[in-house]
Amino acid sequence: MERLLVLVRHGQSEWNLQNLFTGWRDPDLTERGIAEARAAGRGLKRDGYGFDVAFTSELLRAQRTCSLILEEMALPDVPIIRQRALNERDYGDLSGLNKDAARARWGDAQVHTWRRSYDVRPPGGESLKDTAARVLPYYIAAILPRVIAGQRVLVAAHGNSLRALAMVLDGLKEEQVPDLQIRTGVPLVYRLNADTTVASKTVLELDVDAGR
Repeated sequence: MERLLVLVRHGQSEWNLQNLFTGWRDPDLTERGIAEARAAGRGLKRDGYGFDVAFTSELLRAQRTCSLILEEMALPDVPIIRQRALNERDYGDLSGLNKDAARARWGDAQVHTWRRSYDVRPPGGESLKDTAARVLPYYIAAILPRVIAGQRVLVAAHGNSLRALAMVLDGLKEEQVPDLQIRTGVPLVYRLNADTTVASKTVLELDVDAGR
């Protein structure tokens, strides 16, 4: 039984390119982001992966990434489940602000803490701990049972919602979270054991420019 779980952060968004805090705001992918999503699909197809179901958030950049991956894999009939629990972390009052401007206002250390710590909230927003509190119950209730039953599952979501999942899958401690990076458009391929632990993890390296 395969027990395949693939996590992909959305391709570069317009606000990633502009260095803005995005959170629950809803910009589209850039041309680079579209290329990243298509490269992810090509790489997954090249290596022989397939999917029975896909999960994504309620935000456009993740939804388009999901659709582009499946399109490149010639899997038009795979059902896609959209769920708010998989949305990006809410950056609250920082949403829409330039990250360099935020550093100039609050200092490098404070902004780094807001971005990378586990349990410190930005003003009016969520910490990674808060994000995990909605992502992980949904994963346990809706995603994990499908994987354990042998369905091949794709999750196309966001840097912080996937950081919350990777923390658990990779067995990371809170103090390791600041160093955890989830790159745009790069598939993280997990195979699980029957007891839900991770049997293997592969980071799929891609040539984004190959198909452009």
